[in-house]
Amino acid sequence: MRLTVIIPHYRSVTLDACLGSLEQHTEAGHARVIVVDDSGGGEALELARANHPQLEILHNSKRLGFTGSCNAGLAATTTEFALLLNDDTQVTQGWLPPLFDAMDEDESVGVCQPKLRSASKPDLFDYSGAAGGYIDALGFTFCRGRVFDVVEADEGQYDQPAPLFWACGSAMLLRMKAVHQVGPLDLDYFMHFEEIDLCWRMRLAGWRALAVPDSTVYHHAAQSLQPDTFLKVYLNHRNNLVALLKNLPLSRLLWLLPVRAILDGLASAAYISRGQWKSTMAPLIGWLWILSHPFNILRRRRQSRRLAQGSIDHGEGIFAGSVLWRYYVRRQRRANDLIQENR
Repeated sequence: MRLTVIIPHYRSVTLDACLGSLEQHTEAGHARVIVVDDSGGGEALELARANHPQLEILHNSKRLGFTGSCNAGLAATTTEFALLLNDDTQVTQGWLPPLFDAMDEDESVGVCQPKLRSASKPDLFDYSGAAGGYIDALGFTFCRGRVFDVVEADEGQYDQPAPLFWACGSAMLLRMKAVHQVGPLDLDYFMHFEEIDLCWRMRLAGWRALAVPDSTVYHHAAQSLQPDTFLKVYLNHRNNLVALLKNLPLSRLLWLLPVRAILDGLASAAYISRGQWKSTMAPLIGWLWILSHPFNILRRRRQSRRLAQGSIDHGEGIFAGSVLWRYYVRRQRRANDLIQENR
């Protein structure tokens, strides 16, 4: 057995369907499946236990969030690979062999992800990860198939394997050798941006990330936290800044942080203009958290920068321009308007 599937669970009613798809589309004996319960039980877990009596369940003693639950599963993993899989996903026929093939063909690949499509609107890519993640020169992320709020239909435009900057935590295959080298997910994120940070640290250590579109997984996006809540907007702003402070060289940060401060101010103004009152203060409070936790940031930065084998300012999965400029000024709303692979 080469694979441990780790499913963090917090009261999602889709857990049973997720496990059913795994049983249907994964050959027996090819994967160990662990559900990490972060909810203290509940009806969804009891239903899953009744329908899948061989299910292995780890119970968190206190709520650890997505990040802590994934790490609990990773700590219990003894196989060559681990797959982090949301409990609101469904795998499809033939999903696993292409992921194994990608890892076996290139031992420098530390992480890969399948094509993620929306479970509620199957013709569209999934909002959270689509066909794999990029980052731009200012540290803003987007996906092959989703730029900000514009989600593309899957028309085969990203059906070629491609290098990425980050893979989505909704369904990401990890080489445990790479995880042991760089460490697991950063617990201080709690949720949001933790998988991007993990991929970033892998990149710093010389590992590659890869999109594997021959594998498809469906995902119900935003079930754990709705996109318009204050907490989600706050975490997105704060955790993005934390990732920059952790992983970028000082020479980049000296000019980038003032630019990001201005852009976050503009983001607050944009929230006001759209009547999104709950989100208005989220960027400012994110900055306040950063400024009030200098030792937390320094500790996490030291851990990350020790991994750096050289600069990754350019290269795989990095868009050298500004996705904000392209999206809002030039009105380019599709990823294949931006990234070289599709030109």
